[in-house]
Amino acid sequence: MDLQVKDSKGKVVGSVEASDTVWGAASNDVLLHQAVLAQQANKRRGTQDTQTRAEVSFSTRKIRPQKGTGQARQGSRRSPVRVGGGVAHGPHPRSFRQRLPKKMRRQALRIAISDKVREDAVTVIDAIKVEVPKSSVIRDIVAAFDLSGRTLIVTGATDQNVVKSASNLPGIEVQAAALMNPLEATTASNLIFTQEAIATIDGLWGSAGGEK
Repeated sequence: MDLQVKDSKGKVVGSVEASDTVWGAASNDVLLHQAVLAQQANKRRGTQDTQTRAEVSFSTRKIRPQKGTGQARQGSRRSPVRVGGGVAHGPHPRSFRQRLPKKMRRQALRIAISDKVREDAVTVIDAIKVEVPKSSVIRDIVAAFDLSGRTLIVTGATDQNVVKSASNLPGIEVQAAALMNPLEATTASNLIFTQEAIATIDGLWGSAGGEK
């Protein structure tokens, strides 16, 4: 598969050959949904906790006699029906972690990227050169491509100048190619890849290195 390559001004300057395994994978909504759901679940901390009636700091003394008062039966102040009492069926610390096999995770990423290609939401740029952190450089690149919505810029390796340049631009994020995942690829409206990122991704998840 050949992808158009543009410069920082939005002009087509050539093309780059990309692996069909990564950029032309067949759509599979079930697998992609499962991978995204698992990743979202794994981000949950699971630290919410409530006190049961055994944990609140109240006496266990019965509030009033069981009989003879003409009123309803009452237990202690720890009862969930009373203000300040324990919480019935409340959340407690737990793990939400879901395990997904490596091959499924990798295929889900290929599907997510391929879906973006089919949606014309993928842009390839020859290179992003930022000598010193400067937000206007990244802003001008995104503006040249006439993109709207959340944009994810994928570089071959982590470039701190590029990361810092985009850090205060709303709706624009930067990520290294090796850190790509189905959740980021799916939730971003637009994906901008450098040519170096294309080579890195093909090496990691293409036909040569995809199943190692």
